[in-house]
Amino acid sequence: MATTTDRPDDADPFDAIVDAPFDSALSERYLVYALSTITARSLPDLRDGLKPVHRRLLWAMRQLRLDPGQAFKKSARVVGDVIGKYHPHGDASVYDAMVRLAQDFALRYPLVEGQGNFGNIDGDNAAAYRYTEARLTRTAIQLMAGLDDGTVVFHPTYNGEEEEPEIFPGLFPNLLANGSSGIAVGMATSIPSHNVAEIIDATLLLIDNPHAEHPELMQVFHGPDFATGGIVVDSPSAISAAYESGKGAIRLRGRFSIGRAGGGAWEETGIEKLPGGQWQLVVSEIPYMVQKGKLIEQIAGLIADKKLPILEDVRDESDEAVRIVLVPKSRNVDPDLLKESLYRLTELETRFSLNLNVLDATRTPGVMGLKLLLQEWIIAQIDILLRRSRHRLEKIAARLELVEGYIIAYLNLDRIIEIIRGEDEPKPVMMAEFALTDRQAEAILNMRLRSLRKLEEMELRKERDELLAEQDELEKLLASPARQRTRLKRDLNALRKDYGEDTELGRRRTTIAEAAPTREFNMDAMIEKEPVTVILSQRGWIRAARGHLPLDGDFKFKDGDGPAFALHAQTTDKLLIAADNGRFYTLGADKLPGARGFGEPIRTMLDIDADAQIVALLVYRPKAQLLLASSAGRGFAAEADELLAETRKGRGVMGVKPGVKLAVVREIDPAHDHVALIGDNRKLVIFSLEELPVLAKGQGVTLQRFRDGGLSDAVTLRLEDGLSWQMGGDSGRVRTEKDVRLWKVARGAAGRLPPTGFPKNNKF
Repeated sequence: MATTTDRPDDADPFDAIVDAPFDSALSERYLVYALSTITARSLPDLRDGLKPVHRRLLWAMRQLRLDPGQAFKKSARVVGDVIGKYHPHGDASVYDAMVRLAQDFALRYPLVEGQGNFGNIDGDNAAAYRYTEARLTRTAIQLMAGLDDGTVVFHPTYNGEEEEPEIFPGLFPNLLANGSSGIAVGMATSIPSHNVAEIIDATLLLIDNPHAEHPELMQVFHGPDFATGGIVVDSPSAISAAYESGKGAIRLRGRFSIGRAGGGAWEETGIEKLPGGQWQLVVSEIPYMVQKGKLIEQIAGLIADKKLPILEDVRDESDEAVRIVLVPKSRNVDPDLLKESLYRLTELETRFSLNLNVLDATRTPGVMGLKLLLQEWIIAQIDILLRRSRHRLEKIAARLELVEGYIIAYLNLDRIIEIIRGEDEPKPVMMAEFALTDRQAEAILNMRLRSLRKLEEMELRKERDELLAEQDELEKLLASPARQRTRLKRDLNALRKDYGEDTELGRRRTTIAEAAPTREFNMDAMIEKEPVTVILSQRGWIRAARGHLPLDGDFKFKDGDGPAFALHAQTTDKLLIAADNGRFYTLGADKLPGARGFGEPIRTMLDIDADAQIVALLVYRPKAQLLLASSAGRGFAAEADELLAETRKGRGVMGVKPGVKLAVVREIDPAHDHVALIGDNRKLVIFSLEELPVLAKGQGVTLQRFRDGGLSDAVTLRLEDGLSWQMGGDSGRVRTEKDVRLWKVARGAAGRLPPTGFPKNNKF
């Protein structure tokens, strides 16, 4: 098979190599690639809001005559024409672009009407292009209006066989109406969709007053209007600042609603009442670009992982409208707390990046504020208006030339017929005798016999008068900027009627409403408050029985095990566990296993050393103080807030030397003013609570001095009330020693024997 090359067969291939620095060659080629990506792929044109692929798609559909009133055609036919004639890229990328133009949840004002499976808000993909059909929407026709009126420049396609428009000249403000997003080289764009009526109102304001300030525009231009609705919860000042600079972020939330009440306003609470006082939340709108299926998976994952314990279930009851049902754990759950939790933990609240980066009329990229964007668009539309007017003037002049010739022919009809019948070359004779142009003479010769009616002459005179009047108006329009602005305003007002607030397509979908101040978010607040009885066995098995049971109840334990601690708590409480090695651990009461069995080993929940013994189990009380004392008689007071541990390893609080252990952990009653300690040697001391230092950690100070043995127990008391202790036996009586001044000494004393009758086990 023969091959052809551009160089002779005997040419040295190395002669084509150019010797150039690598960095300059690379930068030059990369710049060409970057500019191509920016101007011909990723950024939209300010004038029609389209990227080349979208423009070529719509142009190809127009060439196929896929108007709204015509029949649908296969999407494969459209894609084939686009990649074959205008856009030589992959068919998948072209079809994906076409699908997006047809999705009413992706585009605020769809430009393509699809028939078949074009995907859904759940995130499912569209069917293959051989199964779907499409045609243009009325909005797309409005965007392309004027293409045949000389309004835009046409340039050759990539292979020179066809022509395509540089932009679309229609008055529909597609850039802001449908928005755009794209990533180029070194820059990106992210423009939300907006309400057409508000865009037109802001444009009219700027036409009337070109010096209008940005705050005036924001009075009529309120912010984004997304295809999927939702609520923008940023403050008006934050929204205004983002549009003034052209960059910012917009916080968007889904809508909790059970639909329209009697076809009127939305019932915004989203709380659906059920029998028996029960209720459920209903989500009717989700944030833009969030897939409903993914959102439901997120919520279900939170329920499965117990990260949202106040939520029982999530159901998808959607049909054509979104309806996500959220079932709370109980009817006592705070609905506002549940909403706030979902906003923070799921994509029910998202941030949409605002970056008004577009190509202007000179194909130069740049970030524009709202005012500059509208000003540039107004200039472009006036330029299109002038182009259309000049093109129409040319058409009028050409038609007037013919009409004048026809009128001359009717005024001299008999002579014209005589010339045609008698002359071999009637055209030059007619031109000379009646001062006709070549076009006029040719048109007269081509007239049909049926046109030779008297009525036709009257119609021609009427047409000439109308054309002259239109010509005069267009010339005045071209000469007067004020008339141009008036004409643009008239056309915009006519367009606004199609997209007014009272139309289904024009009705604002996204609510602009600043959110209330954010609540203090705490996962603990999502726990349903219920009373429980916490039981910890001697071997470290822990459980929680529902309700406040008698603490001396007959609880069952494994063989060889027995009771160690029992206390009343709420599921919202945190438990402080102290080990004799001086470490404190924290455990949520809601995390405890039920009491149907023997519970679970506490060491599976906390990293407690195997040789450490638990010496205390208490309910954490905010701002409370605890008395800590070691077996060596040293100790201090500790703030309960400083004892909370955030990890399984706990927090080291009391430093203990070898052979010394943390022996006593007691909550200090705010009404108490003294501390009492008793040692293994049965010596009792009482000293003022003021002498007990408050420390975050350490060994503490000497509380009681011992010659032999160590500390047995410690407690706080109110000196006026004396010292009380339980009597032995089953009587349950309590004995109180009112006068304890004999034992009141300074901190660190050895003490003396306790009052008569004090328990033999040396425990208060």
